[in-house]
Amino acid sequence: MSALSDNLVTFAILTYLIAMISHAVEYALGNARTRVAVASPARELVGAGVGGGGGVIPEPPAPVPPTVDGAARRARIAGLVAVGATALAAVLHLAALVTRGLAADRMPWGNMYEFVLTVTFIGVAAWLVVLWKRPALRKLGLFLTLVMVLLVATAELVLYVPIVPLVPALNSYWFVIHVSTIVFASGIFLLGAVPAVGFLMRNGYEQGKRSFPYTLAKRLPGAVSLERLTFALHAFAFPIFTFAVIAGAIWAEAAWGRPWGWDPKETWAFISWVVYAGYLHARATPSVKRNVATWIAVIGFLTMLMNLFGVNIFFTGLHSYGGLN
Repeated sequence: MSALSDNLVTFAILTYLIAMISHAVEYALGNARTRVAVASPARELVGAGVGGGGGVIPEPPAPVPPTVDGAARRARIAGLVAVGATALAAVLHLAALVTRGLAADRMPWGNMYEFVLTVTFIGVAAWLVVLWKRPALRKLGLFLTLVMVLLVATAELVLYVPIVPLVPALNSYWFVIHVSTIVFASGIFLLGAVPAVGFLMRNGYEQGKRSFPYTLAKRLPGAVSLERLTFALHAFAFPIFTFAVIAGAIWAEAAWGRPWGWDPKETWAFISWVVYAGYLHARATPSVKRNVATWIAVIGFLTMLMNLFGVNIFFTGLHSYGGLN
């Protein structure tokens, strides 16, 4: 099962890469355009008139269906292939997690490698739900699949560790409660960071900025749509993240005799909570510009990355068992 899980992760990475390339093809070919063919001039019918005279009666032109140019057709096909590949990669991704859990005889969240795999799966699964509800956002998939390739490949190539039993401190029902909610909220925050960055680039492009990286957003959905998606995802994830932090404090009280001890991971979780709360407050304040509020959301995700990578690798504390080994 362990070897099967490793192979499935590899196949998932390759499939995400195919999806990313297909999205890039669609992105490069541009928006699909419909071209209406010009009708040929009306033909004339000569009819018999009274007294042998002739009359000219124009024949109405036959309706000409609209046609799509070749580039637009190829773009649409590439986009559909990209979505199909993303869905297939998500299935492989889930299968890798399930087989990893079966091999370990526990939930697959016991170390940094497994945590990253689970967070990225939640992110891509949520993206497929968003895409099902709002197909017009498909071009955002280029950036989402790029993130998937980078994070899942990093997990496989850098963070991988063999399966080991859980340390005694994690053998608790709070492990499922606390970690599952942290994983779920982190996956939604991961997805939310993609339209947030997309909005900042697209908003700049719509304001007339034509330098890098604003030109990358030329074919993204409108800034308003991206900003609304960013807010919706963060508003959904924040209460779950809040519950996860509270559950962690309750677990800490039961395991270590205190609910909060300013452990490095606890500290950065609190920092992330404050930043995301600041984003939602700024988003709800009419006087705060949307791009300013969105920058706060991006900073919030950077604090999450710091908590995941920086704290686990460079700091030691009571959560050190959640690191690379």
